[in-house]
Formats: sequence, C-alpha cells, structure tokens
Amino acid sequence: MSLLEKASIIYNSLKELKKSILQSYRTEAFLVIALLVFIITPLIFYAGYRIEAAANQVNIYVSPKLEELFGKKMTESLFQEFIDKNPDIRVRTANSAAAAAGEIDILIFEEGDFSPLAAAQMLLELNDFTNFDSGTRQLAVPLVSFMDMPFYNKDILTAAGFGSPPKTRDEYLNYARTVTRGEFDGLKEPNPSGAAMSLNSADRQALSRDIFTWIWASGGSFWPGGGKPSLNARAITADLTFLGTLFRENIITPGVFETTGDLRIEQFAQGKIALMIASTRAIPFIRSKMGDERFGITTVPDSGAGGRYNINITAIYAGINANSSNTEEAWRFMEFLAEKSSFLCAELNAVPGVVSNIIPGDYVRDDIFYSKAWDIFESAIIAESFSGRANAQRYEDIFMEELLVFFESARTPQQTVTAIQQRWDAID
Repeated sequence: MSLLEKASIIYNSLKELKKSILQSYRTEAFLVIALLVFIITPLIFYAGYRIEAAANQVNIYVSPKLEELFGKKMTESLFQEFIDKNPDIRVRTANSAAAAAGEIDILIFEEGDFSPLAAAQMLLELNDFTNFDSGTRQLAVPLVSFMDMPFYNKDILTAAGFGSPPKTRDEYLNYARTVTRGEFDGLKEPNPSGAAMSLNSADRQALSRDIFTWIWASGGSFWPGGGKPSLNARAITADLTFLGTLFRENIITPGVFETTGDLRIEQFAQGKIALMIASTRAIPFIRSKMGDERFGITTVPDSGAGGRYNINITAIYAGINANSSNTEEAWRFMEFLAEKSSFLCAELNAVPGVVSNIIPGDYVRDDIFYSKAWDIFESAIIAESFSGRANAQRYEDIFMEELLVFFESARTPQQTVTAIQQRWDAID
C-alpha cells in the first residue's frame, strides 16, 4: 500500500472519529440540557407558585399571650409549621400597640378573661365553623386545661401534729386554727398561717378558685335548670358558714381582698402557708422551690351532704376577634392549634390537659403529682362555671359584692344567699 493510500485511510479514520466524538458530545449535551430542564422546571413552577402565594398572602395576627405562655421559640416554631402547610397565610404575633388597640385576629386568653371578653362582645361565635348545636354558643376553643385543688405543706402540718391532709371541713378548720395560733420550732417560717384566701378584684380567678371550689366540691351547681343561675339555699348557706368561719376567726392569711392567688403561691413556696387552693398549673413552680417531699395535693373537703364531687377546670383558650376581617384564615389557624393541643399540654405539664382525651400523656402517668391529680380528675365531675355564659360577669360581680358584705358585717349566710339570688333574678 502506498504512502498516499495510508494517509488517506488515516485521514478518513480521523474524520470518522471526529464525527463520532461530535455526535457523542451532542448527545451528552442534549442529555445534560434535558436533565437540567427536568430539574429546573418544577423549581421555576414552585418558585412561581410561592411568588404568587406570597402576593396573595393574608396576614393574621395572634395576641402576645401565646408567646407569653409558650415562649418565643415555641411560638415561632408553631407559626412556621402552620405557614408551611398554609403558604397563603402568614401568621404573626401582634405587637403591644396592636394588642392594646384590639387589632388582633386570634385572641389567646385564660379562664378569668373569658367572661369579660364575652361581655364586651369581643368574641366571634364559632358555631358556623364547628357545626355545634344551634342551642349552644361556642365562643372559644379550649387548648390546655388545669384543675383547682388543695395544696398542703407537709413540714407545717407535721410540726402541728397532723400526719395527713384534712379530709373534712371540720378537720380543715381545726388544722387552720392549730397552725395559725401555734408556735413551732424548726420551720423555715416560725409563724405560718393555717390557710389562705385571696379575693383581689384584679385576680379574675379568685372567686371560682377560693369560693366556688368549695361549693362545687359538695356537688353544688349554679345552673340546675340551664337557664339563669340559681342557688340551693340550704347547701350554699352551709358553704358560706364554713367560709365565714375561716375569715372571721382570722385563721387565714390577712389581706384577703388585697392579695392575689399568685402572691399566695409564692408565700406557700416560702413556707408561710399550710393550706391553700391553687391550680395544678402551680406545681412546677412550687416543686422548683420546695422539691417533691415537702408538699402534697389532695381533694377539696366537702360538706358531707353526699353530693357528687365536682372539680373546677380552668383553661387557656383561643378565640376569633369579633372585629377581625380575616375570620376564615383565623379559623384555619385555630384548627391547627386545636390539633396541637396534646403537644401544648405536654409543654405546660397540664392536668387534666385536653379534657376530651381519656388517655393521659406520659408526663401525667410517670409523675407523682400529675398522676395523683389525674386520679382525682377521673373520679370527679367537671363543674359548670360561668365562663362564656350570657351576663356571666354581672353574676360573678354580684356574688363578690354580697360576699364582701357578708365577710365584713354581721349579716347571716342565709341573708347573703337571699340577697345574691334576688339580684341575679333582676338581671334580664
């Protein structure tokens, strides 16, 4: 083969190789471009969707109470989880100025604020959202619930000669007298008070906690007919007689009408009070100050009349501001919070927590205090309170006013019951 023929063959081979390389390059380039299109197209679509969603996004505002109760980090986590599921809604915490002006879509509030908010017509009825029976007005959704019960200082009772908490009202009076009038060595506070009661008007839980709890414990009810409140004269007279004895014998801490329940909890933790009624919500604070061995919880001593034991439940609620222009979006966030109730209860160690949940969380079953509170809850009936009812604030104010007169005058329990009922009946 001539040199020229060999060169021609080599040239043609190189030409074919170049062509093959170019074709391979083009194929690979095509595949790369196709892959990029496959990857980028959904991202462009998603980005466009997010941009469109952001452009149409509705801002809703939640009262600062949520952050106050659960902390900033937890609140932001809840907001982000909700936004991820609802990109068309952006939820934020209202600043203090907006809160003061009432520019809030979702109100987070505690039991004591329920009646005032309802009286001011600040809460939107939720029946259209929940499909509740038309005869029942639902103004808020309970997220977390607690119960009121007696706390006792073991060191003080032991020093006074008592090895267990009082089981009857006579024992309760005897314990309170003995502690208040005695002098004891070896206690952190040498002259503690036997019992406590705080009825400051700034404490919106005062009446239900320190007064109604005793009435409910004996099976008493303010709503026997479901319409307007009514007092069982005989039963309530006995309850007021007991409470009047505590007050008039000065066997409770002084300053009943000037102090709040929060102050009493602090004094109890300091060893200044032997017996008090407080919410299970106070357990974490008290045990942080006293440990687990120096205090206990128990049932409220009843009157012995044989009524079914009722307990008072207080809750943290979510409601929609009646003046909100974003009610549909606000309801979606409230549904989200309701779904997170068990989680929120665990964060606050709430007992009973979610009332509708018959199975307590691990934090309840595995804890000496919460498990005992749960046992008491399971054996009791939830009392019918005034929260959310029509004219609730007026009824409660009347009761407190007449109770003050009873405590600070010679008026009898029977006369006090009559005065309360007459004023209640006069409310349209």
